[in-house]
Amino acid sequence: MTTDTPARLLQLLSLLQTPREWPGGELADRLGVSRRTIRRDIDRLRDIGYPVRATLGPDGGYRLVAGKAMPPLVLDDEEAVAIAVGLRVGAGHALEGVEEASVRALAKLEQVLPGRLRHRVTTLQAATTPLISGDGPTIAPGTLTVMAAAVAGRERLRFAYRAADGTESRRVTEPYRLVSTERRWYLVAYDLDRADWRTFRVDRVSEPFATGARFTPRELPTGSAAEYLRQSMHRVQESYDLDVTFAAPAEAVAARLPGWLGTPEPLDERSCRLRTTLDGPKDWTAVCLAMPGYDFTVRKPAELVESVRELGERMTRAAAGH
Repeated sequence: MTTDTPARLLQLLSLLQTPREWPGGELADRLGVSRRTIRRDIDRLRDIGYPVRATLGPDGGYRLVAGKAMPPLVLDDEEAVAIAVGLRVGAGHALEGVEEASVRALAKLEQVLPGRLRHRVTTLQAATTPLISGDGPTIAPGTLTVMAAAVAGRERLRFAYRAADGTESRRVTEPYRLVSTERRWYLVAYDLDRADWRTFRVDRVSEPFATGARFTPRELPTGSAAEYLRQSMHRVQESYDLDVTFAAPAEAVAARLPGWLGTPEPLDERSCRLRTTLDGPKDWTAVCLAMPGYDFTVRKPAELVESVRELGERMTRAAAGH
């Protein structure tokens, strides 16, 4: 019998959060109390915002239903591990459609996860390899959760950063937002040493540490972190016109080509042509063009032709040792 009311309420809530209707008698037997106590506990849950619906009948039943707001959830060990692993996988690969909210949820969950469960999550993730369609670099989930917690808590964030040219530096920032693109995560933050706003690719961040020093958020020039990132990327990268032909039907190429490259147009039944404007790194574009597995010819730009040639030479050297 559970005599401690808070503990009993948590047990009752855990039972009600399973998708079924519970007869009052069964709940009473599970918790070792009377049906009258169950009715009082149900009223207590309703008073704190849990929408519990009662049904009429010989035994009477209770079911937790959707309400106007999301109430706190009670998870058992297996459920907590499953959710944490799922959030880690999604956040670490920056899957399209996985927004900053998933990282905030992961940060909250790992904050309260008992040590024994945190170890199980880490062990399970290390032992599994997800099959995904994402094309970007992977990110340590711990890096994202530390950064998300600093954003939510308005704490200054210190980290090591490796620039595109390999230059390494230490940064102290006031983190504003994490922004997820189709292939990467970025941090928009105010860089205290440079006294200006900056964007940082999260896969180039290491040793993130929330200092505990609080700050009042500054006003972002563009008002939107996503818009600031877009403008920042536009300033750094020059756009170029891409013109490529594939020795394969347009439908077959489109099915295997990353969506952000666009849709090829058929030239005939056995070939197609892709023309679009891009602003990403040309070496990565070369890799993506090779991904469908069909012969292709780059018409322009000339810099991409060189990138494709270098990629082919590296692949040839890699295969030479086997």
